[in-house]
Amino acid sequence: MARNLFILNDPPYGTERSYNALRLAGALSRREGEVVRVFLMGDAAACARRGQKVPQGYYNVEIMLGAVARHGGEIGVCGTCMDARGFETEQLAEGAHRGTLEELTGWTQWAEKVLVF
Repeated sequence: MARNLFILNDPPYGTERSYNALRLAGALSRREGEVVRVFLMGDAAACARRGQKVPQGYYNVEIMLGAVARHGGEIGVCGTCMDARGFETEQLAEGAHRGTLEELTGWTQWAEKVLVF
């Protein structure tokens, strides 16, 4: 079993880093023997905001996160980063939870591969 941790820092839209990270996380989560965890920090916390509305045909990172969760992935969102952005726990997308730096520290020790976007 391969243990993969993705740490995202960029906003959901405006750059493609979070989009590309979630593409890779989603692809890995669908593979046999791969375990994926995603931790959202800084502006990436907005990736987990419930109810995103994007133009027709444009990618939606909330849906991409949901796909990771449906394939057994875990999604943590930095609580300090949420607070700094006025983002409440009730606004989190399905499958995401409010996380802490302590949780990220444990996930980093657990991981065989850490990918930072």
